[in-house]
Amino acid sequence: MDVRQLELFLAVMEYGSVTRAAERVYLSPGAVSLQLHSLATELQTELFVRTGKRFVPTPAAVRLADLAKSVVRHVRRIEHEFSNDPAIDTRPLHLATGASTLIHRLPKPLRMLRQRYPQTQIQVTVSATEEMVAGLFERRFDLAIISLPYDETNLTIIPLFDEELLILRPSSTPVRSARVRNISPDELASAKFLLYPHRSNMRAIIETFFRDINVVPQVAMEADDTEVMKKLVESGFGYGILPESALHSTPRFFHTFRVRDRKIIRRQALAMMKSEYPRALTVSIAEFLRAALSGNLQNE
Repeated sequence: MDVRQLELFLAVMEYGSVTRAAERVYLSPGAVSLQLHSLATELQTELFVRTGKRFVPTPAAVRLADLAKSVVRHVRRIEHEFSNDPAIDTRPLHLATGASTLIHRLPKPLRMLRQRYPQTQIQVTVSATEEMVAGLFERRFDLAIISLPYDETNLTIIPLFDEELLILRPSSTPVRSARVRNISPDELASAKFLLYPHRSNMRAIIETFFRDINVVPQVAMEADDTEVMKKLVESGFGYGILPESALHSTPRFFHTFRVRDRKIIRRQALAMMKSEYPRALTVSIAEFLRAALSGNLQNE
C-alpha cells in the first residue's frame, strides 16, 4: 500500500465513479481499477460493490476513507516541510558573518534579500570565521561569509571579494585624509600592536604577513571585535591591522599604512556544507549574495 493508492481510492470515493475519478487524475479507468483491486487485496477486504449501475462503497471503504484522509494529509505536510523549492520553503535560514562585513558591506544586500525572499525568516549571527565553520558543521548555520584560507574539504566555497588589511597608527589629531602611506618593517618591529586573538583566522593571515617581513610583533592587547580595536587604536593603545572597509569614517584618529609591495589580503567567501541534497533556498540565497556583494546585482 502506498499513498498514491490511497489518493486514487479517495478520488473514487469523492466522485462516486471509477470513470469520473480517472478523468480527474489523468489516468485510464483500467489503471484506477487495477490500483483499487491491489489495495483491496492487500487489505483483504471489499471496498466497492456494484448495485445495478451504481458503484457503492462498503462500510470498510467508509472506515478506510477516514483513515486515508488523515494519512494523505500528514504525508503532504511532510512533503511540504522537506520541499526543496525556494518558492515555498518558509523554514528559517541562518546566515553567519563577521561584524565588519555585516556593518560595512551587508546592509544594502540584506535589504534587497528581504525584498526578494519576503516569506523567509533570515536570522543573522555575528561570529569569527572558525566559529562560523563550526556552526556549519553542526548545522546551526546554513550559510556563512568567512575569511580564507580555510580547510575546504567538507565545504562548498563561493568566492566573493578580496579585501586589504591596512596598518593603523594612532594620531593625536583628527585625520581627514584617506591616503594610505608606506611604512617600514623597522617601525613595525618597535611598535606595540592590538591584534585579533591567536585562535582567529584573521590572526593567522596577519602572522603570515609578519613572518614574510621578518618581524615579531609586540602584542599589547587582543580583541575579537574590529570596531573595538579601531577605537582602542584611536585612543592611543597601540597600532592595529584592520579591514579597509571598516576605516571609512571621518574624522578619525589614526593614519593608514602598508608595507611597500607587501599587501595583506583576506579573501572573503560564502561557505556552506557539501551535501548530496543541498537546500535549494540556501543555494539560491548564496547566488543572490554573491551577485550583490560582487556588484553584479542591480537593485530592482
